[in-house]
Amino acid sequence: MNKHRRFWRVAVAILAVLVIASGIGYVNRGALAAWGFDTFLAKKVEAKLADSYQPLADRPAESEAPAVTEPFSLLLMGVDARPGQTRGRSDTLIYTVVRPKDGNVLMVSIPRDSYADIVGKNKKDKITHAYAFGGPEMAVNSVAKLLNAKVDHYASINFEGFVQAVDTLGGISLPITKDIVNKGKDHEKFTIKANKESYSGQEALNYVRYREDAGGDVARTERNRVFLESLLHKASSLQEWDKIPDLLGIVGDNFRTDLPPSSLTDVAAQFLQTDHRIQSYTLKGSGARMGKENLWYFVLDDNDLANVRQTIEKWLDPSTQESELTVPGKAAAGGQTGAAVSGAEAS
Repeated sequence: MNKHRRFWRVAVAILAVLVIASGIGYVNRGALAAWGFDTFLAKKVEAKLADSYQPLADRPAESEAPAVTEPFSLLLMGVDARPGQTRGRSDTLIYTVVRPKDGNVLMVSIPRDSYADIVGKNKKDKITHAYAFGGPEMAVNSVAKLLNAKVDHYASINFEGFVQAVDTLGGISLPITKDIVNKGKDHEKFTIKANKESYSGQEALNYVRYREDAGGDVARTERNRVFLESLLHKASSLQEWDKIPDLLGIVGDNFRTDLPPSSLTDVAAQFLQTDHRIQSYTLKGSGARMGKENLWYFVLDDNDLANVRQTIEKWLDPSTQESELTVPGKAAAGGQTGAAVSGAEAS
């Protein structure tokens, strides 16, 4: 599959965490149109997501649902919380700029082992630890400092919840051509057999968690993307429409955000009417062992980080024209629209 096309689908899957309703609504627009946006999305989805609303403790609660018409930023977090854990770690961190009016989305992936200031701990550590130390508040504040950019909102989803979702879908396909064996001394033990037609929810979760290949953090991030792509593909081909409310309920139970359900459906409505374009970038750097304990960290490249900060500033500025939107390492889109720039990933 073409790399850009593959990433476009993955990006839509991640964006579905922000707008769960539109994620499913977009890939099944024909079927949902018959039911009507107001009756299906705005009502049923808001009900399913009622318990997902969780304002940040260090910010005053808003008296009214925020308007999401101007550019805003959102920290997307894929949280790997094991049974019995109250919090877990944010295995996936994606700083996202959403521009509802012109349909452009910028997604900046932050490698989980990035060496960064942990705001509230007065120390540097792997940025994935921020969520474990202080929940979404500490993760949001640490990412804001790293990127020198505001984080308007957050959305987190627990990957454990996907186990039930995958099983409800009847399993998903994964590109596993060689048995995956996790057997390290301090790792959980599992084996995922290769070349199966379908993989269960637990097998899919193990695929995401696997950590003993040579690719390290980068390879794990790629597996997260492949998993989300496969999940979206299976959901988009679902013919049993009566399962959709159940799937929304499963995801909703494992989904937390400071955007009220009414704001989520507002964004969904806008994106269902917009030919949205998603561009992605992953922070650059290199691995190094540091400190008294000689631990491995991903040390970000200072020049790349500076470029990313400038890019984010432009994307958040409502006066920036669509033709001026760039991604580090790439020229401006030049006013192109639609598939020409959809899902382009800078290398």
